[in-house]
Amino acid sequence: MKVLLINGSPHKNGCVFTALSEIKKTLAEDEVDSEIFHIGTEPVRGCIACHACFKNKLGKCAFDDDVCNTLVEKMKEADGIIIGSPVHYASAAGALCTVLDRAFYSAASFFEGKPGAAVVSCRRGGASAAFDRLNKYFTISRMPVVSSQYWNAVHGRKAEEVLKDEEGLQIMRALAHNMAWLLKSLKDNPVPKAEEPHLWTNFIR
Repeated sequence: MKVLLINGSPHKNGCVFTALSEIKKTLAEDEVDSEIFHIGTEPVRGCIACHACFKNKLGKCAFDDDVCNTLVEKMKEADGIIIGSPVHYASAAGALCTVLDRAFYSAASFFEGKPGAAVVSCRRGGASAAFDRLNKYFTISRMPVVSSQYWNAVHGRKAEEVLKDEEGLQIMRALAHNMAWLLKSLKDNPVPKAEEPHLWTNFIR
């Protein structure tokens, strides 16, 4: 079993990395492998609704010149996914959301049944709004959402300040234990596939 930990911060070894590292350490204690993947700081494309991903049915974006498809392949290979983001203007990081929009639009069917969780890091406020933003990717993709004991957030402007957020780090550890438990529980009893074809209703008649 392997969990992909996505670092959506522009700072590779900053606050988000610190939170994800606490999760990674705890997953190892529960004998679950994990990898932290940093989306980087190179420019990323936004989705242009070309629908080429629907036509090729390969589960990848038609644009193949940034980090998106590399991330998609890692998400396909993982058994569980945890997305970490800093809080920017009470939301998740813009570049991260741009990549996730394309990843989930092109390949959501490959993620069905995989447990997912979001983690956010903020200096002071906006954590719950950013947390909600990220969880929507899971809830519309038939992915079980892994809980902790409070909202999955750490606080601090620098990594060393996050290390002083004792409650936040405890929340990360609880999340890791719950992720490990759910992965092991699903091993012999996976989430059932959708039985009905997806219906698309346009409310404007």
